Amino acid sequence: MKMPPFPIELIDWNTVEPERHPGEAGHAEWRVKSFGEGDSRIRVRIVDYSPGYISDHWCLKGHVIYCLEGGMDTYLKDGRVLSLRPGMSYQVGDNAEAHASRTATGVKLFIVD
Repeated sequence: MKMPPFPIELIDWNTVEPERHPGEAGHAEWRVKSFGEGDSRIRVRIVDYSPGYISDHWCLKGHVIYCLEGGMDTYLKDGRVLSLRPGMSYQVGDNAEAHASRTATGVKLFIVD
């Protein structure tokens, strides 16, 4: 990840309006801030998946994901399953490994991509 130059900014995530995104089941609420422009743009998010959430697509975007609360399983197209719990993170590069997530209990994540 190459970060373009942008000024420092303090974010109060409680004031960022959530965007609702439906899944195959359940929904995700994203609080999003973006920095930079074009291909160098960095997106920083707090994402809440509802209990019972199942992703509706295979994702190829790279992310750094840190679990704040709850837990989720990330399914890889090759059949592996990664279980993410509070205090754990994973990172995957763009176009590296297709992944899709689901959670039985709900989860809150901090994501940079």
